[in-house]
Amino acid sequence: MAAASSVLRCCLLVAALMTLSAMGAEAITRQYLFDVQTTSVTRLCSTKSIVTVNGQYPGPTLFAREGDHVEVTVVNHSPYNMSIHWHGIRQLLSGWADGPSYITQCPIQPGGSYVYRFTITGQRGTLWWHAHISWLRATVHGPMVILPPAGVGYPFPAPHEEVPIMFGEWWNNDTEAVISQALQTGGGPNISDAYTLNGLPGPLYNCSAQDTFKLKVKPGKTYMLRLINAALNDDLFFSIANHTLTVVDVDALYVKPFTVDTLIIAPGQTSNVLLTAKPMYPGASYYMLARPYTTTQGTFDNTTVAGVLEYDDPCPTTAAGKIVPIFSPTLPQINDTNAVSNFTAKLRSLASAGYPAAVPQQVDHRFFFTVGLGTHPCAVNGTCQGPNGSRFAASINNVSFVLPATALLQSHFAGKSKGVYASNFPYYPLNPFNYTGTPPNNTNVMNGTKVLVLPYGANVELVMQDTSILGAESHPLHLHGFNFFVVGQGFGNFDPINDPAKFNLYDPVERNTVGVPAGGWVAIRFHADNPGIYLCRYDCTISGVWFMHCHLEVHMSWGLKMAWLVLDGSRPDQKLPPPPLDLPKC
Repeated sequence: MAAASSVLRCCLLVAALMTLSAMGAEAITRQYLFDVQTTSVTRLCSTKSIVTVNGQYPGPTLFAREGDHVEVTVVNHSPYNMSIHWHGIRQLLSGWADGPSYITQCPIQPGGSYVYRFTITGQRGTLWWHAHISWLRATVHGPMVILPPAGVGYPFPAPHEEVPIMFGEWWNNDTEAVISQALQTGGGPNISDAYTLNGLPGPLYNCSAQDTFKLKVKPGKTYMLRLINAALNDDLFFSIANHTLTVVDVDALYVKPFTVDTLIIAPGQTSNVLLTAKPMYPGASYYMLARPYTTTQGTFDNTTVAGVLEYDDPCPTTAAGKIVPIFSPTLPQINDTNAVSNFTAKLRSLASAGYPAAVPQQVDHRFFFTVGLGTHPCAVNGTCQGPNGSRFAASINNVSFVLPATALLQSHFAGKSKGVYASNFPYYPLNPFNYTGTPPNNTNVMNGTKVLVLPYGANVELVMQDTSILGAESHPLHLHGFNFFVVGQGFGNFDPINDPAKFNLYDPVERNTVGVPAGGWVAIRFHADNPGIYLCRYDCTISGVWFMHCHLEVHMSWGLKMAWLVLDGSRPDQKLPPPPLDLPKC
């Protein structure tokens, strides 16, 4: 049944793309209904109740064109609080629809509903949507396929077919219980039991041969795979045996095409890749494999998910009952940081006349953030399972972010932000140390709901530095409300004197989620042109709220997150409209 549903998804995608292609060039309003509900699903010979949208796992694909207005009515029939984030959508003047619970909105309570309204401005490619509260995004997620305006083609040859592929993680246990137990004990959470391709674990796991994603191709045809890493806690290597992949897009932004045998994709990231089938029927099938990249010192799911690339047989009658050989690719080692670095170094913006790279050449504000793990002390007479009897924590500039009891954006608008947050997030580490060297003796981090204020229109440069306090590892940082340019990266400690001279300010890749290298740093630049709040009722001066966080769910649960407050501009089109009447209340 699961494999059949996978084929059905491909058919639905083709039908939807044909429908969009037949429509005119005028932008339209596309309406969707997302019914959040519990559904019984069987994987690995184990059946459990999971939270889904419309009973589907993964959830339904949202289709639109660049310029379209989208309205998604979310009705929460689950027993959990819920909110949906439209990952990568800029939300220009629609910050109320961004979705992170307790940041831009209070969650939708069981039995409640909310209509997310936003316009897709200047974006086309593959993005995705997911729950943005606790660990519910483990099963509440789905693709967003955004086509160019009608009559506008891709800047590469049009593929024969387009296929979304979502990487995920599966737990036999309830993921809400998994993270709840970890936060109670202070230790690491139980690892997942399998990785999935479009919700299917595949033949390398016990009891799962019937739950295998299969991609049927025709000889000589080119297919665009819309890859999405929806896994909770793992970067993934991906490869198809005896085939190459041409990367043409990341995070819904075109790049200069380049061809690889293996790619790396972090949680939150997307990539469009072209797969050209062999010119003749090969008489074989090929595994599509994904497995984790990690340098963590803790435990992780060290398994591999497989799908199968199958060719249409030109002589199916003679092939009845014939077993064809199946080939497997060779993936990099689990901790192969060089493979990751070599891949990311190839990423460059298209930087063409039609799709220029508007990299800020001048900088108004520079920030330096350390990102990494740390600890909280165990309660007096308590027993904790973190390092040396402590509790695991994570922080940015030694501040472990604490979610407020009410949404930041709503508290601003109501003029009731006092006591909700402090606007003194540090611009740089208050106590510098050798970030990638011997860890300091004191590994404790502070708690706080601290935010950083930016004037509208500011050009920002941010360097994010990994720390080795509890072991160096990659952190995929996602910035809501903006795309940014990755102007530089390297290993070791960032050198503010010499490293900026090496920045690429001509055609750096543009993204919404970037991996801070394990034991290294990354530098990004962005233009703060997205306000987040309208006129405060009590002459407030602080406005927009945009979340930034690690997309490893366990690190975000431990506090590796912060928020930017972007002031309104002076013109009406630089101010966020008032909140919608159906915005949920806390």
